[in-house]
Amino acid sequence: MVKIPPATDVIQRLQSKGLKVTPQRAAVYANLLSRSDHPTVEEILSDLNSDLPVSSKATIYTALTALREVGLVREVLLSEGVTRYDANIDQHHHFRCRACGGINDLAWEMFKAPQLQQLNDAYKVESYEVTVCGLCPSCAKSNLK
Repeated sequence: MVKIPPATDVIQRLQSKGLKVTPQRAAVYANLLSRSDHPTVEEILSDLNSDLPVSSKATIYTALTALREVGLVREVLLSEGVTRYDANIDQHHHFRCRACGGINDLAWEMFKAPQLQQLNDAYKVESYEVTVCGLCPSCAKSNLK
């Protein structure tokens, strides 16, 4: 079971974005705030229902959609067909382990800004992020044996 942030912190963040505080939204957001593994909907559902089944996949999707629309959560698309969610909305990059599938945040400052001005004027860049793929320390260590 993951460590859940204090309810007052979760409620304050939801209300600061003008979002109605429902038990489902609060639970989903608290779950995301307490973890750094960029979970899928299925992983969030499993975690929330581990003690007492109270949520459905549709409820999780609805809560995530609302949280994303007000800027509290972002979707992370690092593997084809797999949507993951992240409550860290600060600019950052990602490292994806090709062996275990783990995803870790990388500091924004780790990479020099790309020369976006060299793009054709037809491109209207709104944002960018770098995804680094390879082996995490644990998997790299295991592959050495």
